[in-house]
Amino acid sequence: MKVSLSVLGVAALLAQTVMAVWPIPKEMSQSNQNTVAPNAIVLGKGCGNNKILRSIVQRYSHLVSKESFLPPHLYNDKQTVQTSGALSHLTVNVKDTKTSSLGVDTDESYDLNIPANGEATLNANTVYGALRGLETYSQLITSNGKNAKVIRNTPISIKDSPRFPHRGILLDTARNFYPLDSIKRTIDAMSYNKLNVLHWHVVDAQSWPIESKLHPELADKGAYAPNMRYSYNEVKHLIEYAMERGVRIIPEFDMPGHTYIIGLSHPEIMSCLNMQPDWDHFAAEPPSGQFDITNPEAAKMAKDIINEYSKLFPDKYFNIGGDEVNINCWNESKKVQDYLAAHPGQNVTTVLQRFYDEIHKQVVADGKSAMCWEETLFHQNYLPPKGTIVQTWIDAESVHKTVAAGYHAVASPWTSNYLDCGHGAWLSNSNGTSWCDPYKNWVNVYQYDPLTNVTKPEEQALVLGGEVTLWSEQSDQYSLDTYLWPRSSAHAEIMWSGPTDPKTGKHREPLDAITRLHGQRYRMLDRGIESVPLQPLWCARNPGNCSVPPPAKKAPAAEAGH
Repeated sequence: MKVSLSVLGVAALLAQTVMAVWPIPKEMSQSNQNTVAPNAIVLGKGCGNNKILRSIVQRYSHLVSKESFLPPHLYNDKQTVQTSGALSHLTVNVKDTKTSSLGVDTDESYDLNIPANGEATLNANTVYGALRGLETYSQLITSNGKNAKVIRNTPISIKDSPRFPHRGILLDTARNFYPLDSIKRTIDAMSYNKLNVLHWHVVDAQSWPIESKLHPELADKGAYAPNMRYSYNEVKHLIEYAMERGVRIIPEFDMPGHTYIIGLSHPEIMSCLNMQPDWDHFAAEPPSGQFDITNPEAAKMAKDIINEYSKLFPDKYFNIGGDEVNINCWNESKKVQDYLAAHPGQNVTTVLQRFYDEIHKQVVADGKSAMCWEETLFHQNYLPPKGTIVQTWIDAESVHKTVAAGYHAVASPWTSNYLDCGHGAWLSNSNGTSWCDPYKNWVNVYQYDPLTNVTKPEEQALVLGGEVTLWSEQSDQYSLDTYLWPRSSAHAEIMWSGPTDPKTGKHREPLDAITRLHGQRYRMLDRGIESVPLQPLWCARNPGNCSVPPPAKKAPAAEAGH
C-alpha cells in the first residue's frame, strides 16, 4: 500500500509541476485550476501583414486543432479533470512585424499568459519569438477525455528566452544521401525543440550531391545518382521551409581536405587521390584526397565554390571546414615537393596557411563571416579573421582555448555530442569498435555544458552555443529519426534553458528531466517523428520507479562482547 501511495504521490506532484514542457521555460508560474483549451489562434492588431507570421499561426492553429495528446506520466492519474473556465482564443502580438530575418542576433524571447478564463495572450518582439511561444503553448494543451482538451494548472505565466543563440544539429548528406523530405522532417522536429541551426555538411570525399551552375561537372561526376542530388530550386525551397520554422541553414563545403570527390572531375588540382590499400596514411577515412595547395587552380576552385554557394545560401555564416588535413598527403606528393624545392623558404605549413588565408578572404569578399573547425586554429596555427566561428570537437578544453584566443565558439565535443557513435566500426574487415564509441545516450548529451571552465564574462559571451552531429557513415533516411531523437531534444534543453534552475540555482539532473523528455518523445511520435524510446513505457507512466537504487545501507557494527 505504501508503494502505491508513493507512486500516486509522485504522479500527482509531476502533473502539478512539470506539465511536460520541453525545453523547460526560463520562468514559469502556475496554479491549480484547469481550463478548456481553445482551437482559435488569432493575430493581434497590425500583425497580419507578415507572411512568415501568418504561416506560423496557420500551422499551429492546425496543429492544436487536430492534436490530442496526453503525456505518459498522466496515464495513472485521473485522465479527465474538472474545468473551472474556458479560453476563448489565444491572441498573438508581435512588436516588430516588418522584420523576418533570422540570425545569430535574432530575439527569440516571448511572454505567454494563460488565465483560468477568458483570453490568452502571447507577446513577442519578433516573429521568431512568437514561433517559440506557440510551440510552448501547443505543449501545454492535453487531451481531457473524448474530444476534449484542457490546459491544466492555470493561470500560467511564462517568460522565456534562450540561453544560447546557436542551437544546432549537423547533418552530413555526403556519406549517404538524404531525400529532401527527410531533411524537412528534421527541420520540423528541430522547431518542436526550439533548435535553430541546421549545419548542413553538404559535401565530402564520398559524394557531391548538390547542383553547381558554375561547375556542373562536380555533381555530374560526384553525385551518387541523378536522383541523389539537390537542385538550386530544392535548396531554395528548403531554406524557405526552414525559415518558416525558425531554423537557419549554414552550409559547409569542407576544404582543403575531404575533397576526393572533386578529383573525379578535376584530378589535376588534387593530391593523394584514393591511395589504396594504405589510405589511412593519407586520410582519416577512405577515400583519400585533398586539394593540391601549391596549385593556383586548386585555390581558384575553392574560391569559386565559396563564391557560388554563398549566393545560394543567405545566412551570414559560411562554413569552409578546414578539419583533418593530412600532411603526409602533401609530404609524399611529387608535385608539392617539386614546388617546395623551387621555392626556398616555403614549406607545407606556410603554403597551407596561405591557402587558408585565400579562402577566408573570399568568404569576406562575398559578404559573409567564416565558420571553420578547430584544427585550422590549433593544428595549423592559422589565425582566421576575428568574427570567425570556430567549431570545437576534439577535447574538453577546446572551447576554453578558442574563446581565450578571442574567437566565437560553437561546441560539439565528440565525447558527448557525436550521435553517430556506438555502432561499431564501419570498415568492411573490422569487427571492432569505432574511434568514437561508445554510444552517447541522452544523459551524456544532457550533462554537457559548453560554459564548463569558461568563467570570465567576456569569454562566456563568445560561446555562441553548440551542435550535436550526425556523421552519416552508418545512417541514412531510414535511420535518421532514430539517431537524432530524442537525444537531440536533450541537447536542445541545455542550449535553450541551461543546466541550472534559475530560481534555485540547482543543477538540473537527468532524473528531474526524464519525465518531461518522455512526454516530448511521445509528442514527437504523434507529430510524425520516429523518436526512439528511452525506457519501457511502464517507466514513462510511473515516474521515479526506474532509477538506480541508492547504495545499500551498511548494517551497524556489532558491539564487542564481554
